[in-house]
Amino acid sequence: MTVLRPGHGPVTPLRTGARHRLGARLDGLAPGVRRDVVRLLTVLALLPLLLLLARSAVRLPHAFDPLTLYGLAVLSGTVCLLHVAYSHYDDPALRPLRSRPRHAEAFPPLPAHPRVSFLLAVRNERAHIEDCVRSMAAVDYPDVQLIVVDDASDDGTPDVLERLAGELPLTVIRLAENLGKKGALVRACAVADGDVLLFTDSDCVVAPDSVRHCVAALVRHPELGAVGGHCRALNTDAGLLARVQDIWYEGQFRISKAAEAAFGSVTCVSGPLAAFRREAVWNYLPAWAEDRFLGAPFRFATDRQLTGYVLGQAWHGRALKDRHADSPFVRDHDYPERRWEVGYTRAARVWTRVPSRPGSFLRQQVRWKKSFIRNLFFTGRFMWRRGPAAAALYYGHALWVIAAPALVVRHLLWAPLHLAGLLTLLYLGGVVLKGCVWGLAYRIDHPGDRAWRYRPLMSLLSCCVLAWLLPYALLTLRRGVWTRSAA
Repeated sequence: MTVLRPGHGPVTPLRTGARHRLGARLDGLAPGVRRDVVRLLTVLALLPLLLLLARSAVRLPHAFDPLTLYGLAVLSGTVCLLHVAYSHYDDPALRPLRSRPRHAEAFPPLPAHPRVSFLLAVRNERAHIEDCVRSMAAVDYPDVQLIVVDDASDDGTPDVLERLAGELPLTVIRLAENLGKKGALVRACAVADGDVLLFTDSDCVVAPDSVRHCVAALVRHPELGAVGGHCRALNTDAGLLARVQDIWYEGQFRISKAAEAAFGSVTCVSGPLAAFRREAVWNYLPAWAEDRFLGAPFRFATDRQLTGYVLGQAWHGRALKDRHADSPFVRDHDYPERRWEVGYTRAARVWTRVPSRPGSFLRQQVRWKKSFIRNLFFTGRFMWRRGPAAAALYYGHALWVIAAPALVVRHLLWAPLHLAGLLTLLYLGGVVLKGCVWGLAYRIDHPGDRAWRYRPLMSLLSCCVLAWLLPYALLTLRRGVWTRSAA
């Protein structure tokens, strides 16, 4: 079976061939047996890395040096991340989670078929907005309210939306003044009446069953305050840069978010497909729209910050609501602060247009670095409360991002200048090795797909180019204009 994307060729489903047969056999096992078999297969797949790790650990006391210690830490982190993602992750849309909080019964259940408000903010996307809106209207969930906010577009986007509103059950809100993505989406929320608020981005196309899977995850697990979908690149035919990002997206969702989801603490429900229970975010929408950082309005961190309000409201929710007590989002209905879980469903698929030109790609990465910095000062204040495993994933990743510029300076600048070229080669070799490990994980998930070879290129790109962007993002933190162009 294949899935067709608008204007593109067939998309390979998540399971094909040998992987489909293996998956069918695993699904036929009793839950406990299936769990043990999956863990055994994961250990066997990771055995070469475990042997390499053991060999390095044995040699460390006799040949201690910072580079060996650094490589050992990176290898250990990679092994742990892969192990958790493949042996502990369950898709909440397809089966009950094996690990649930002790207080799960305290969360109010959703209706069996909750109403969904599907929300979109758009600015100057005339070329692609029709594909996005039509995919929203084509979902196979029966009770969906479609709302699109035009955030003061001036490129003909309003004309496209007006035509679509005449054909589809679509509510279009036109803003005379540009508010930014967060402000526009809050305007949409003000008229949304769904039990579930579901967001997508204007450069995305969602699968027909995506909403149904997100809703199934939330209904089956009342403790989930939010759940995200699985994103890949839509425009892989745009060149090498787009194909590299596509494989990178697969790993970021299939491995990184799956590992976080195993502990109910996904720290960023990404904008391409983000479903929130109404009561988990409603009171925090004014804080989200009016977020300030370093004394100025902050227009980035849309996905991370809203997810942070779900994860951290048990500790910071009351203060946020008191700060915006006059807002109708708080005044009209005060929902209790709960210790929500946040999950990820691989079954809910969405495709996004990724930047195909270096300039657009770098601007996107700078925006993401700014979001990371801002969110670190919010989510970083409470993640230690969500358990040692979730905290280790979050702070370990944060440490890795923060340390990356210093490591790059030492290995790519200092080492060659001091005639230590071997150190540079060893560092780059380790980067390529890590990329190959992630690429082989992709190959296991997608047998026969040779695109796994692009993953080491993303590792080199991250090392040689993207690591330099964090200091720049910090220096230009207050500068920013909202745009979704991927050209």
